[in-house]
Amino acid sequence: MAKNKTNSLADLGGFVFSTNKDFEFDNNDGQQDTPPNNEQRLEAHLDKKNRGGKIATVIKGFEGSDDDLKALAKKLKTLCGVGGSAKDGEIIIQGNFRDKVMDYLVKEGYKVKRVGS
Repeated sequence: MAKNKTNSLADLGGFVFSTNKDFEFDNNDGQQDTPPNNEQRLEAHLDKKNRGGKIATVIKGFEGSDDDLKALAKKLKTLCGVGGSAKDGEIIIQGNFRDKVMDYLVKEGYKVKRVGS
């Protein structure tokens, strides 16, 4: 059996030990604060690619924590009564609900731009 070779610091679990007595560990795990709604610039797309010919509404450009992204996605999915997902700053809603989603986001204070026809 071959031994597993560590190639980077990530292979060690992300911890680095230091002999510096003044070192302070900052453990925010890359969580960023979500800016207020009126500072968010979102884009509303309709997408058919890699979906078997079915249309999906895609909201791009969300900045903030994953928890806030998932909470907004849940509100939009409930509003439209359909499924979807949220990851990598994008919200995907199954079906053509772009106008309905844009109206809701504008009422919530977001700046939304319609992209595509």
